[in-house]
Amino acid sequence: MATLNQWIAGARPRTLPAAIAPVVVGTAAAVPLDRADLGLGLLALLVSVGLQIGVNYANDYSDGIRGTDGERVGPVRLVGQHLADPGNVKLMAFAFFGFAALVGLALVALSEAWVMIPLGALAVLAAWKYTGGDNPYGYRGLGEVYVFLFFGLMATLGTLYTQAKEVTGVGVAGAVGVGAIASAILVVNNLRDIPTDRESGKLTLAVRLGDQGTRWFYALLVLIAVAMVVVVARQHPLALAALLSLVLLRKPLQALRTGATGRDLVPVLAATGLFEVGYAVLLAAGIALS
Repeated sequence: MATLNQWIAGARPRTLPAAIAPVVVGTAAAVPLDRADLGLGLLALLVSVGLQIGVNYANDYSDGIRGTDGERVGPVRLVGQHLADPGNVKLMAFAFFGFAALVGLALVALSEAWVMIPLGALAVLAAWKYTGGDNPYGYRGLGEVYVFLFFGLMATLGTLYTQAKEVTGVGVAGAVGVGAIASAILVVNNLRDIPTDRESGKLTLAVRLGDQGTRWFYALLVLIAVAMVVVVARQHPLALAALLSLVLLRKPLQALRTGATGRDLVPVLAATGLFEVGYAVLLAAGIALS
């Protein structure tokens, strides 16, 4: 039976920046419109975190029962390492999906942003189908697309819309920026797992691009995030402060450049998560203070 610490590790806390950053940026994008609402922002944060943890447990379950998690490095795999009953891990995934859905309904009711109901349902379905079901799209190289859409565009713009009832250019640029970094987190994760994914037939984008191509793709995603800062700064000059977060990527970029593999990529994963939080907080502060 898995211990409490193993269940916490199974939730993969290092991925939570991908859930926090879009809510921070989305709330900040409502500030220039004088419609920022921290209460609604908190509810959006709970929805985002609930979905992130839910998809992490769902991936653990689905990869585990398919036998693709047994030999991987990195975080605990509850099912793949036979630490927990698969049924319990699946139940935990749906418990967090249910939590996110209930909080999401409260968010929609308070904000009267009814369009978010079908979008939220789509997000839960997409979270499960990532590695679950008969034809998971995460096994076809589309994982980064999911992350960009749901933990970039939808999470950021959904947060903005529930507060401001509109979508702005600044919001879109911020959504693209945090979505690119969230995708970069998955890129590092999949770069680390190329050998085992290839062997088990999990054709992630990293497997398709190959080792070197995946490293270049990570750099491209970082450049997209930087470009979005410049776009936002055209209206809010202090948003350029977000570029200071690039200092957090000095060692990760060096590790990628020198060919780090396996466990040596775990610190890169953590540092990319910190970069996303730093990027979001500094970008949000720049927007608000401008």
